[in-house]
Amino acid sequence: MLELARINPSRNPAEPFTGAAPKVLAVGLARTAEEIEQIQRLRYEVFTEDMGVVFPDAQDGIEHDRFDPFCEHLMVREMDTGRIVGTYRILTPEKAREAGGYYSQSEFDLSGLGSIRDNLVEVGRSCTHADYRNGAVIMLLWSGLAEYLRRGGYEYVLGCASVSLRDDGVTAAEVWRTISKHLPLDGEPHVVPLHRYPVEKLNSSLPARVPPLIKGYLKLGAKVCGEPAWDPDFNAADFPVLLKMDRMDERYRRHFGLDQPAAVNGQR
Repeated sequence: MLELARINPSRNPAEPFTGAAPKVLAVGLARTAEEIEQIQRLRYEVFTEDMGVVFPDAQDGIEHDRFDPFCEHLMVREMDTGRIVGTYRILTPEKAREAGGYYSQSEFDLSGLGSIRDNLVEVGRSCTHADYRNGAVIMLLWSGLAEYLRRGGYEYVLGCASVSLRDDGVTAAEVWRTISKHLPLDGEPHVVPLHRYPVEKLNSSLPARVPPLIKGYLKLGAKVCGEPAWDPDFNAADFPVLLKMDRMDERYRRHFGLDQPAAVNGQR
């Protein structure tokens, strides 16, 4: 693993003491076939075993697709055990051209992004182990992603925030109610779903919470850049999210060290 950052989390005084020392976690880029296989096994565990998603290409406890060989694989590792507990995959514009496009083009028409596609990194397949869904791992993944973007001089990040429809769309309706008034204006970068999910027809009168991942994106300064697409594999409404790095919330810029000078195109 090419390490980008690490944390040594302190114990929460409010939690009962178990005698176990807090885990040292590090984030970096996978550099071996063994690490990538561990990442794909984690994805299978989270997406298929935990969420019930069925992938046609998954086999022997491994979730993979044709984009994996073109992607960088960001990973969070427990340094004492070597266990991988979180991941994101990253597709740069250069590698997207080699792959014949971005993964998100299977769900969205990206032509509305215009020229920013030349400086846009796509992220996806984000997941964390069940033992680490308290926010620490996702923050470390974002820290690693921010460092990767800083080193490479990339300006935009595109991703999808999937909202499960297993609750008959109640949560998706709440997300739509939260973001629908802040969609891109004419002329701003945007995407169009190929198979639009009709969220306005969902029952929006029932109470629901916006999922933490989407809340996190919005706090970072990201915007939902189009209407949601229906993802039949995940049985989810996929909300497209776009972040311009220089519009990231100032607190997160300082936290991720983004005010340091970038080695422009240093990773390309």
